[in-house]
Amino acid sequence: MDGAAPLFRMEGISKRYGGVRALEKADLTVTAGSIHAILGENGAGKSTLIKVMAGVVAPDEGAMSLDGREVTFASPAAANQAGIVCIFQELSLIPELSVADNIVISDPPKRFGMIDRKAQRRIAKEALARAGASDIHPRALVKDLPLSRRQMVEIAKALARKPRILILDEATSALTAADVAKVFAVLKRLRSEGLALLYISHRMNEIAELADHCTVFRNGRNVASYPAGSKSDNEVVELMIGREYSHIFPPKPVAASAAAPVLEARNLSWADRLDNISLSVRAGEVVGLGGLDGQGQRELLLAFFGVLRGLRGEVLIDGKPVSIASPTAASHGRIGMALIPEDRKTEGLMLPMTVRENLSFAALDRLSKAGIIDRAAEQRLIDDMVGLLAIKTAGLDIPVGALSGGNQQKVVIAKWLMRQPRIILLNDPTRGIDVGTKQELYQLMRKLADAGAAILFYSTDYDELIGCCDRVLVLYDGAIKRELVGEGITEHALIATALNIHGDDRRTGVGGKA
Repeated sequence: MDGAAPLFRMEGISKRYGGVRALEKADLTVTAGSIHAILGENGAGKSTLIKVMAGVVAPDEGAMSLDGREVTFASPAAANQAGIVCIFQELSLIPELSVADNIVISDPPKRFGMIDRKAQRRIAKEALARAGASDIHPRALVKDLPLSRRQMVEIAKALARKPRILILDEATSALTAADVAKVFAVLKRLRSEGLALLYISHRMNEIAELADHCTVFRNGRNVASYPAGSKSDNEVVELMIGREYSHIFPPKPVAASAAAPVLEARNLSWADRLDNISLSVRAGEVVGLGGLDGQGQRELLLAFFGVLRGLRGEVLIDGKPVSIASPTAASHGRIGMALIPEDRKTEGLMLPMTVRENLSFAALDRLSKAGIIDRAAEQRLIDDMVGLLAIKTAGLDIPVGALSGGNQQKVVIAKWLMRQPRIILLNDPTRGIDVGTKQELYQLMRKLADAGAAILFYSTDYDELIGCCDRVLVLYDGAIKRELVGEGITEHALIATALNIHGDDRRTGVGGKA
C-alpha cells in the first residue's frame, strides 16, 4: 500500500470449526499510519480473522509477521503485549465495576502492593479524554451508563493499553451521532500519530469518510483489496454478497392501511423521558420512530412492553384500554406483542444455550401440555423459522453464541415470531448487521406487515426509516415533534425535525417539509 513497508502481515490463514469453514487461505497486510477497512457480510470471516490476529483463537494453518518477524499469539494478553488491541462488537466491560476499574483491569497501578486508586483514576481520565469521552466520570459504575457511553469506555480501555495496531469491530454501532463524530476525530488523530487501525463496519458512509484502504471478505476468503474510494458502493456490495446488488428496500403498499388501530398510546408520559406521547399503529403498517438517539424512543418501546413502572396516560389494544404490567402480559393473550431488543447479546439470547433452545424458549407455553413439550410440533415450528429467516447454522444443537452476528439477530427475531405476534416492536434491529442480512430483514418486515402485523420500528439509520416505513414519528426530548408520511419521509425532514430546527411542533401527514 503506497510502497510503505507492512507493519503486520497474515498469509494463508485458515480456521475451521468442525465442518464449518470460517477462514480459508486468507491474507491481510496492515500498514502503520493508515486506516484499513475490512468489509464483508456477517459470517464472511471478518470476526474470525481479527480473533486470530488478537490471539483469541489459533489458526489451523498460515503465518503472521510483525515488523517482518514471524509471530504467534497464545492469548489476547500476548497480542496486547505485542501492541495489538481489539475492541470487539461484544463489550468486555464488567457492569458492576467502575469505569476506572474497567479501564485498567488488566494492569492496575499499584502502590505498596495495593491498587493505587489515585493513579487508576488519572489513567482512566487520560484514556477517556483521548477517546473523546472526558464527560464520563471515572468513578461511575458501568451498569449505570447507557449503551453508547459504555462503548466509549470500551474505546478508552483499548487506548489505555497504548496499542500499535487498534482493531475496531463495529465500534460505532451503539454510538450516538455526536459520539461517532468524536470517535472519527480520535481515529484520524491516531492515524496521524502512526497507529495502524483496522476498521470493521457495515456503514458505507463511515468507510468512505475514514478508510485509506479496503479489503473485502466473502466465504472466509479475501476476494478484493483496493484503495478506498476507487469502487462504488454497489460494486463493493456485489463483492461482499457475491451476486448482483438489487434495490435493498422492498416496495411499500400503494394505499395506506385503512384498518383500525391495533396499538395506541394516549398522552403517555414517564419520568422526564416521555412527554404526552399519542400515536397509533394499524394492522399492516410499519410506523417508524425517528429522531436523534436518546430522545425517548427506547423508553417508548419498553413502556408498551410492560417494562417501565409509573407510566401516566393510556395504552389501548384494539381500541380498549389495557394495563400491561410485565413483558409476560405483553406477549400473552389477546395483546400478542413482541419486542426485538437493542442488544441481542445480553437482552435477546442465552449465548451458551443451543440454537434450538433459544428458538423455542419464548413459545414453550404454546408447545407444551401439562408441562410436556410436544417435540414434533417444536421441530416443525423451528424448521419453519430457520427456513423463513434463512438462518445459517451448522446445526440446531450448537451454542447460539457460535453463530455470526447476523444469524444471532435472526434467531432473536425467529424466537418471537414463533409466538405469532400481532404487534412487533423493533429496537434498532439491524445494528451491526451486514448489508445482505439487512436486506433479508427489510423483506421480512414488509412480509409480516402484509400478513397483518402492526410494526413499530425504531432505527438510528435514516435510510431505513425512509425505505421501510409508511409513517415516521420524529421524537425530540421525549415528545413527538412531527409525523412524516409517504413522500414526505425525506432525509431533510428527518434531520431538521430531529434537530428541532423546523420552528414548530406540528404533526403533519401531508408533504412533511421541514
